[in-house]
Amino acid sequence: MAVGARLLIGLLIDGISSGLILAMLGLGITLVFGLGGVLNLSLGVFSIIGILLAIEVYDVVPSLVVAAVVAFAVTGAVGLVIDRSLLSLVYKSEGDERTLVGIFATLGLAFLLEGALIIRYPDVYSVHADFDPFQPLGIFIRGSSVAAIAVALAVFAALYLFFNRTFVGQATRTVMQDEIGATLCGINTRRLRTLVFVLSAMVAAIAGILYSFTGEVGIASSFSLTINAVIVSVVGGVTSISGTVVAGLILGIITTYASAFVGAYFSAISLFAVAIVVLLVRPGQIAS
Repeated sequence: MAVGARLLIGLLIDGISSGLILAMLGLGITLVFGLGGVLNLSLGVFSIIGILLAIEVYDVVPSLVVAAVVAFAVTGAVGLVIDRSLLSLVYKSEGDERTLVGIFATLGLAFLLEGALIIRYPDVYSVHADFDPFQPLGIFIRGSSVAAIAVALAVFAALYLFFNRTFVGQATRTVMQDEIGATLCGINTRRLRTLVFVLSAMVAAIAGILYSFTGEVGIASSFSLTINAVIVSVVGGVTSISGTVVAGLILGIITTYASAFVGAYFSAISLFAVAIVVLLVRPGQIAS
């Protein structure tokens, strides 16, 4: 196999890994916005909280699985507290007013949490994960990429089963498609919104941990993670779960190749370029 082909395949695997992580972040935006009309601009902070919790637990119990599970659960608990307090106030408004109030409320929450966290965690951090690379047929494959793909696929499989095979999951999809009809059928939309917000926080925590496998992140990284999540959600259709997953994969592959061949700066620009093209081609995308 030619050197160029091996390089492209290796980059493709890295791109799939990055894309699945982006898809998880985008899904956090899509679920909360689709179910409650709230654009959660604090999503990236939950990813950072997940990373920091995993690091703290790992220092006490040197098991990556235990650290990830504890971080996953505790981040969900933080999400529950925020939903039952701050978001309860947001949900009192309706329509466009709720969207606007939600933007300011979650953005303010992001600033508050970042300010509190940076006092304790002023540096950059990553989760300790030693995955040895391997080279089948001379193709260099990062162990961290394979691990991230495996975990992400397991998460998406669990989400698929939840949304398609459980009553609560199907009720959630019904509310996203027709909230008025779901309410008339006796579905408690507020409880589902709580469930989905907690779920989005937990998925963001997992995405953050996987993201930190390949690099160090600081508290300020939460903003870029949120922006990436919003871009993926917009490209995927804002309220489309499957569209968000596909968009994450495509954007992950594009940015990985762009970073390898034209540099990280242009890789970041490519995310925005794709989003702009999608909105120009389908101007109603953000409202779909």
